[in-house]
Amino acid sequence: MPSASTTRPTSPARTTRTAHAVRTATAVAAALGVLTLSACGAAETGKSQQAGSDGKTVTLTVPSWVGAQANTAVAAYLLENELGYKVRTQQLGEVLAWDALSKGDVDAILEDWGHPKEEKNYVEEKKTVVRGGDLGVTGHIGWYVPKYFADAHPDVTDWKNLDKYAKHFATAESGGKGQILEGSPDYVTHDDAIIKNLKLNLKTKYAGSEAAQITAIKKYAEEKKPFLTYWWTPQWLNAQVDLVEVKLPPHKEGCDADPEKVACGYPNTPLQKYLNADFAKNGGEAAEFLKNFTWTTEQQNEVALMIADRKMSPKAAAEKWVKANEATWKTWLPK
Repeated sequence: MPSASTTRPTSPARTTRTAHAVRTATAVAAALGVLTLSACGAAETGKSQQAGSDGKTVTLTVPSWVGAQANTAVAAYLLENELGYKVRTQQLGEVLAWDALSKGDVDAILEDWGHPKEEKNYVEEKKTVVRGGDLGVTGHIGWYVPKYFADAHPDVTDWKNLDKYAKHFATAESGGKGQILEGSPDYVTHDDAIIKNLKLNLKTKYAGSEAAQITAIKKYAEEKKPFLTYWWTPQWLNAQVDLVEVKLPPHKEGCDADPEKVACGYPNTPLQKYLNADFAKNGGEAAEFLKNFTWTTEQQNEVALMIADRKMSPKAAAEKWVKANEATWKTWLPK
């Protein structure tokens, strides 16, 4: 949460979800009804099977964070119900998804926060993956505190003052230092390097998953306790818990090139789609549809909220959104 790239959420947009979130999860997958497939199949061929061996099957990767699951749910629903394809989904970490995309095990990644290394390897050099265009959503990763704490202590929103409030963020597990709550240990973040290079009296603490991090944030907010957390936008929880970003040193091109020397904040990342090169060429209407798929942060959050907060299945949430937004998705269909 989702991946600042490269640092995922480090590229300029995706570049940085730099905090690449390889957002995990067997538990999340089960909870959201995601069908997990084996990573075998066309694996070693390096070629996508033209929308499946029967020409009518599309395989999409499902990241473990709910915003990206919303993309896949809506795309799958429309591929099946409007274009007549069968859709298979496979839950994979971000880097593994790139490998599978290159091999042809999956046909598309619908939300990438920036993986410069993989882009160079698969898009520029091997040419087994092609760009599928903007998703339409801009992601951003940063450090956040609850608004009720920022209102009481306005200067906490400047990183230079964080040590002043470290004691407020300390927990039994932070060893006397201020705690910064992280999500999954699979997310690629620069936070440990930022803490070290800015000489901050902070310590990262991983909740284990996006779901566990959300649970912790909600608990802190309900009890009106101070906390500092790694977080991102878009994210449906932002409509329920009012968070204020702490201003880190501004991101500049190349400031995160060396993961050990990062001392800057995260960039804004226009989230991207990527397709297997063979699928992009031979995938017919399915490939055209996925290239056309683009929506807003608000639209993504609407579906994500139904899945994560209202506990609807991804398919049910997608169906509800599709029925209410025909004018939007009709423009994605092949002409």
